[in-house]
Amino acid sequence: MSLMLPAFPKSVRRWPLAILLLLCVVPPAFAQRVSAKDKTAADALVQRMATAEQRYRDALVLATNGDPKGVTESDAALEDMEDVVDACLKQKGCPVSDLLATWKRLLKAEVDAAGEEPDEDPGEEELLQADTALAADIPEAARAARLLGDDSRHAFDRMVKFNPAIQAGIRRWLTDMRPALMDSYENYQVMRHLMWPEFERRGLPEALLFGIMAKESNGRVHAVSRAGAAGPMQFMPATGRRFGLGPDGSGFDTRYDPRSAAMATASYLNERLQQLNNDVELALAGYNGGEGRALRVHRASGGTGFWDASVYAQFPAETRDYVPMVVAAAWIYLHPRQYGVSFPKVDAHPATFKLVRPASIYELTICLGNRGTRDGYMRTLRNLNPRYEAESWIPAGTMLNATSRIAGLYHSQCSGGARTELAQALVMADVNAAIVRDDPTGTVAVGDVTPLPGVATTVATGTPQPAKPKSQQARSYRVAKGDTLGRIAERYDCDVKSLARANKLKAPAYSVRHGQQLKLDGCRR
Repeated sequence: MSLMLPAFPKSVRRWPLAILLLLCVVPPAFAQRVSAKDKTAADALVQRMATAEQRYRDALVLATNGDPKGVTESDAALEDMEDVVDACLKQKGCPVSDLLATWKRLLKAEVDAAGEEPDEDPGEEELLQADTALAADIPEAARAARLLGDDSRHAFDRMVKFNPAIQAGIRRWLTDMRPALMDSYENYQVMRHLMWPEFERRGLPEALLFGIMAKESNGRVHAVSRAGAAGPMQFMPATGRRFGLGPDGSGFDTRYDPRSAAMATASYLNERLQQLNNDVELALAGYNGGEGRALRVHRASGGTGFWDASVYAQFPAETRDYVPMVVAAAWIYLHPRQYGVSFPKVDAHPATFKLVRPASIYELTICLGNRGTRDGYMRTLRNLNPRYEAESWIPAGTMLNATSRIAGLYHSQCSGGARTELAQALVMADVNAAIVRDDPTGTVAVGDVTPLPGVATTVATGTPQPAKPKSQQARSYRVAKGDTLGRIAERYDCDVKSLARANKLKAPAYSVRHGQQLKLDGCRR
């Protein structure tokens, strides 16, 4: 399912030799006093690099859609990035390793787009070479850099113990849980540009992020556990609040936001690692079984590792299963070929598109079809737009996050025409309309009608008289399974916002539940 780019001129795909050499060897960062002026200049270079990177990615989307501007824009963006790196090398206090991480991401994007297989593993290098400026802001990044050693793709291998419990976990992921592993990989690749940088900035391996996400939610951002944990990384409400997650001003719970969840997870893990002497397995045990328990066990055992019998026995069965399953998923992510795993190619190039007419994610899913993927695009749309429920109507003009393939399909077949009308008809279909009612039909013979004193004359009795309007009656409707506010408003000819206001439903979701009693205020049918 990889996105095949058009044949670019060689200049577009020729990366500057100086940059390629720098990717292999980054000069060590030396502690130095940086003035406010130097810091401002360094920050400006970092911002220029981010702008140039986005310009390059936008150019790839243009080229994919056959726009000739994509080639010239790609060349110009690469030249901008080269100039920024050159200036950064000369600027005191400039975080060179941060800028080179951008080049690494784009190199990986080139490999993915060309459909090439890396030598062994998916993903770019998992580790960030932490420099002094980063370590000053995030002390644990410096700790992680020392822990992981050199900038190796397999530093995670040395952070954990590979033992029979991990092997048993790998067996489970590769047998009955293989579909869940593949779903996790596909979902993660689409969100990777949002989640991985948060781990990278804090010096944590990407494999660890993937392992936790695969075990917690399979990469479904709207996953909610029976205990109330929510989001792709399954934060409980109280823990989420400690790390900046929870309802924002609009009522959206940021536990469902991939970037925010990854940032909170990385901060949480670094906090645990600092407390637990860099023991990854104990940090994972704390993530699942409670940080207080993990710390108490760690202190009581004198720092003995998770796999020691006296430590292992103090965690519940769920945690004893959780830790090796996370490590196993991470291990497969790093060593797919060793286990005969061929991860699917995923169109993960981020893009946006503007709705030209109101639509729901359900309608878009039907309209987009499933070309290039087995399961269609609903999960991708939901993961990248977590603020919207699948059945909620999204106003025209709204910018939605997507991939370049989805954006192209939307413009070609979902902005109007037969496919759009079909998708809308299917989404608006009302089960109740299929029920045949046994209402009496035919005519009724009426004999002579004698007017009665005090009774207004009607058409049936002779002379017509103006009828008095009926006093407006309060009506209600009980929500049926599959109903949405939009469908109910359509059925009873209501204004959606007035209906929502009358029933105190919050925008933008206007969510209704099965069995809920709604007031049909302002409805014309």
